[in-house]
This record gives sequence, C-alpha cells and structure tokens, in this order.
Amino acid sequence: MRAVVQRVTRGAVRVDEQTVGEIGPGLVVLLGVTHDDTAEVGDRLAHRLHRLRVLAGDTSLADGDGEVLVVSQFTLYADTRKGRRPSWSAAAPAPVAEPIYEAFCESLRSRGVPVATGRFGAQMAVEIVGDGPVTIIIDS
Repeated sequence: MRAVVQRVTRGAVRVDEQTVGEIGPGLVVLLGVTHDDTAEVGDRLAHRLHRLRVLAGDTSLADGDGEVLVVSQFTLYADTRKGRRPSWSAAAPAPVAEPIYEAFCESLRSRGVPVATGRFGAQMAVEIVGDGPVTIIIDS
C-alpha cells in the first residue's frame, strides 16, 4: 500500500461536477493498493497516519485535529522504467483494491477521524489546497 499524504487547508473531490467529498484543514491521502495488500495492512497504515505529527502545531489526527480526504489512486503504482507508456501491473485490480481502500477509510473512522472520500474508480477532479507545503510518501 502506498499513500501520498498532503497537509491541506481544504480539499475536495468532484465527480461529474458534483462534490462527493470535501474537508477543511487536515490531510488529503492519495491511496494506492497493490496485489499483496490486505485490510490488515490498511489498518496498520491508518494507525501510522493517525499518529503522524504533521498537522499545524506539531499535532496529529490522534490529537483530534483535522479531517481526512481519501482518494483512490492506482497510478501511484505506475512503472515507468520502460518505454513511454506507464505499466499499471503493480496496482491491484479494482475488485481487490476497493474493499481494502474501504477498510482503510473505516479504520480511520473507527479512530474518530472525520473521513471524506472520492468515488472509487471514477474520473475525479481533485482540489488540494496545500498547507506548508507538507507532502509525505508512506509505503506499507
């Protein structure tokens, strides 16, 4: 599992010009799932993210600060080593990835974190208003 985490003042996702997920200050998480990931891997990643002290004032989601917008992002597993067209073979197929993505979101919610999401598999317009900038890559 791979997550690109950005601290934001706000974030939003639109599908077909309708807002499907929106947050204020917090974190936007672009989440990629690979073939050997499981819900347990997602839970461990959610635990790490929950305690990561990257919010304003050196705080974390565990301190009750911030919301999270999670956006599925299979392109995080692009392989660009050969040719001009990326290979997506390292990304888990949707039937495998979607339940793991949902489990990751639920794991954050179970920790009391307000979580908004995009729409899995949809063409999305993602708005990220960075704060810092702070961008961190976390691999499970």
